[in-house]
Amino acid sequence: MIRPDLIIFDCDGVLVDSEVLSCRCLSETLAAYGIELGVDQALDLFLGRSVTAVLQHYLAMGRVIPGQFAVELRAAVRAAFVSSLGPIEGVKSVLEDLRVPHCVASSSDVDRVSFSLALTGLAPHFDTRLYTSQMVAHGKPAPDLFLYAAERMQVDSHRTLVIEDSVSGVTAGKAAGMTVWGFVGGSHYQSRDGKAILREAGADRVFGRMADFWRTDRQQD
Repeated sequence: MIRPDLIIFDCDGVLVDSEVLSCRCLSETLAAYGIELGVDQALDLFLGRSVTAVLQHYLAMGRVIPGQFAVELRAAVRAAFVSSLGPIEGVKSVLEDLRVPHCVASSSDVDRVSFSLALTGLAPHFDTRLYTSQMVAHGKPAPDLFLYAAERMQVDSHRTLVIEDSVSGVTAGKAAGMTVWGFVGGSHYQSRDGKAILREAGADRVFGRMADFWRTDRQQD
């Protein structure tokens, strides 16, 4: 793929450096319900997944989490974001120079994506082109969300490039027939071998700096 007709960006961990913050909030909120989950475990289990996936995971283990959990988690994440959220280094320059149609497809809900992008100054680059797992029957790692985004953007899925930081996102993008670049520049990969993780998941390329975004298809990291 020399140049795609559409680029789909995941939000958390690709546009904004939010994964450690949100997983810490998840760990702390679950602890209030007597469920022990470390931040590293949260990253391993739920990176790139929705709150629904968290609830389903524990339900399968026989743990029913009350409905207010999602509300409490949302409030905790919002407070953490206001305090500490920043954009991924170099992503603003990539977006400013981008001449390819682009959108966001995220496992987070619309309010959180909109809030994150507004807080970090990235919202103008996407306007209303925000698609989330709320809009489809099955979230990542199913291909539904990426296929939905491509359909709404009126672009062939096989001419679409996905930028993802999670195994579930890479899996979803490949299942949708798209080219997938794994990004490992978020703080959640500082102590993990993200390149190996995402390559094993099927990423067509893995890179660690937004400054290398267009480092040509001839040169892999």
